[in-house]
Amino acid sequence: MNRSTAATRPTRIRQPGPAPADRVVAVACRGRRFEAHLVAGETLLAGIARCFATEGLSSGTVRLDGLALALFAWCMPAPPRDARHAAFYSETFRAAEVTRVLEGAMTVGRRDGALAFHAHGTWREADGAVRGGHVLPEGTVVAEDVVLPAFGLDGAVFRADPDEETGFTVFAPVAEDPTSLGDGRERAHALRLRPNQDFAGALEDFCRERGITRARIEGGVGSTIGAAFENGEEILPFATEVHLAHGRVAGGPEVGWCAELDGGLVDMSGRVARGRFARGINPVLMTFELVLVVEATDRSAAVDAAAAAD
Repeated sequence: MNRSTAATRPTRIRQPGPAPADRVVAVACRGRRFEAHLVAGETLLAGIARCFATEGLSSGTVRLDGLALALFAWCMPAPPRDARHAAFYSETFRAAEVTRVLEGAMTVGRRDGALAFHAHGTWREADGAVRGGHVLPEGTVVAEDVVLPAFGLDGAVFRADPDEETGFTVFAPVAEDPTSLGDGRERAHALRLRPNQDFAGALEDFCRERGITRARIEGGVGSTIGAAFENGEEILPFATEVHLAHGRVAGGPEVGWCAELDGGLVDMSGRVARGRFARGINPVLMTFELVLVVEATDRSAAVDAAAAAD
């Protein structure tokens, strides 16, 4: 276990490109929960694409807990290979025996016009070892029929585009024409958090500015500069792959806003960690994408928060 003081862990990593002034990319939309039924023998990408197409959806999130994979390709975070990136990916690892996902999150979107995904998680391999990282679509096959909880978007889509700041192609939300998803739609915001900002603080500020007094998080895939958990555990290697398991934001002008974010990660050494992320000291490394589902608002809270800021 890596433990140290926050002062020894980087709080900022210089990216190769210019940093846009807008540090949160957000699109207001609606969405609904549904069940993704995956079938043994299909590739993970094909199964996810089929499930979203069946629902008439082009973007959203999926929880991966309990997913069994017969063939599995993945990678971990790694140091940069050149000056064009602040960090990079490791070599591709492959598992030919059944691997079971313990916990994981997936962002579903579009890349070059086709469905694509971005997924991180932790899993137990056939030898009993627990590992984690970035799930690759190529060569990853579902081992057993499974039903996974998913959340589909209406009025927004996560689209993979080149990002000048980081040098990677990353998902970010863009608006699209809304369609009718039927009953059960909820107000939501599709978000991408840019590098070098505390990801809990960014969510708290986002809710404060809009008078959102209660919200839950669907999905949650990204990277942080090392990590610190509320239990005191600290991850020192600067590149991680993070997934959220549960997340909520709540507050108001009198008590302030607080994000409770539980999840896991793997660092460059292959170390896996899990817990509640500490607030204020977990800056984004490359990106963080998620859906914030609005459960309660108070417009006066946004006015009061703005007045307090002045």
